[in-house]
Amino acid sequence: MSSFALADTLALAGLLRDAARAEVMPRFRRLDPGAVRAKTGPLDLVTEADEAAERAITAALHRRFPSCAVVGEEATSADPTILGRLADADLAFVVDPIDGTQNFAAGLPLFGTMAAALVRGEIVAAAIYDPLGDDWALALRGEGAWTETPDGTRRDLRVAAPAPVAGMTGAAAWRYLPRGLRATVAANLPRLASAFDLRCAAHEYRTLAAGHCHFLLFARLMPWDHAPGWLLNHEAGGYAARFDGSPYLPTRTDGGLICTPDEASFRALRAALLEG
Repeated sequence: MSSFALADTLALAGLLRDAARAEVMPRFRRLDPGAVRAKTGPLDLVTEADEAAERAITAALHRRFPSCAVVGEEATSADPTILGRLADADLAFVVDPIDGTQNFAAGLPLFGTMAAALVRGEIVAAAIYDPLGDDWALALRGEGAWTETPDGTRRDLRVAAPAPVAGMTGAAAWRYLPRGLRATVAANLPRLASAFDLRCAAHEYRTLAAGHCHFLLFARLMPWDHAPGWLLNHEAGGYAARFDGSPYLPTRTDGGLICTPDEASFRALRAALLEG
């Protein structure tokens, strides 16, 4: 158990909801053409809602936790050196104001607002808010993972029971894989029962932690995309490691990530998808 308490986790959840209700939902399906632009390429979008929500979340975090460091997706896009604050800060937060920006910009109702708290580089709490469903998936290190609604109703989260590779379903975000590995993974997907890509790690992690699929595979490991979901999966009883089998670290952005119910499932899935 960390010094980051349940009350802190609920405060984090609440400020994500406040920002989404104030800055995200009023713009959903109401974006002007000039309110959306590409960052690194056509698959990497940002909207004025992302930027406004991140500003609101950052300000709220500094009010609630005055000495914290905040590593937001949009701020880091403008200044990549901000990533360096994660490793040694006594308390840091990674923030994704709209995860699933492509869906949000297209008017598709599948996006989320995410944050994780880190104490000296260790992920200790996570919140993934669904602005449309108006509920959270939450995790606190050593105290489990659960969903919660604004009226306080909670349901524990638990990953699915292990399944053989041929019976596995899950999300495979292979579009950012290196070209050769992308071809290998794409060719191997028929070995599974099914695979999907929601273009939204927030909902993919929620789906995994609730036991509605068996795996997630990611290539690009920006901490705001994966630190919240990694803890959710971990506290729901799941297993995760980078492609080479080493542990996930929020300070590493390379190496790919596979999340499964247990280590045996990880090894079987890695062999089935990543080996020729």
